[in-house]
Amino acid sequence: MVGPLQLAGPVSGLILGFGFGFVLENAGFGDPKKLTAQLRLTDWSVFKVMFTAIIVCAVLLTIASGLGLVDMKRVFVPSVYFWGTLLGGVGLGVGMAVGGYCPGTCVVGLMSGRLDGLIFLLGVGAGTLIFNGAYPNIKFWAYAQTGPNAWTLPQLLHLPAWLVLLGLLAVLVGVGGLTAVSRGPGKREA
Repeated sequence: MVGPLQLAGPVSGLILGFGFGFVLENAGFGDPKKLTAQLRLTDWSVFKVMFTAIIVCAVLLTIASGLGLVDMKRVFVPSVYFWGTLLGGVGLGVGMAVGGYCPGTCVVGLMSGRLDGLIFLLGVGAGTLIFNGAYPNIKFWAYAQTGPNAWTLPQLLHLPAWLVLLGLLAVLVGVGGLTAVSRGPGKREA
């Protein structure tokens, strides 16, 4: 596998990981209070930053595909497994609500010198080991209800990609506008 700048996979992964961590730290996501405030619906900056990243990536991928730089048939799109997604979502959500981190931001917190980032990272490791131990007993349940096979959002909605991107952008602008109004003039998010 060749990554950005024609570097081998692990090297490009490290470079991109450090870059992503730098952006997360500068956005304040190394502080567990930021994610907890998002879950309490009092600070929408996590949603806005992550949703902006999703939209930027989707737009760039669509442009690259249109220019023939990326063959979308070679891009992996996972299928939806309803029960497995529910189990994983509940497990991750509870962990994020209790610890105030997601798996990526706990590393950012740890690299920023936060001991709770290490504790959460150890919890992620323990949860992974528990899941691996339980997997043989739950794999049939997790894969029991399969959704559409490897469909993208435009395929699922039967709409052109540009229209879905515009809709997602409208959601982002709407959330940004609503949260700006709810804070009042001259107030900033924590």
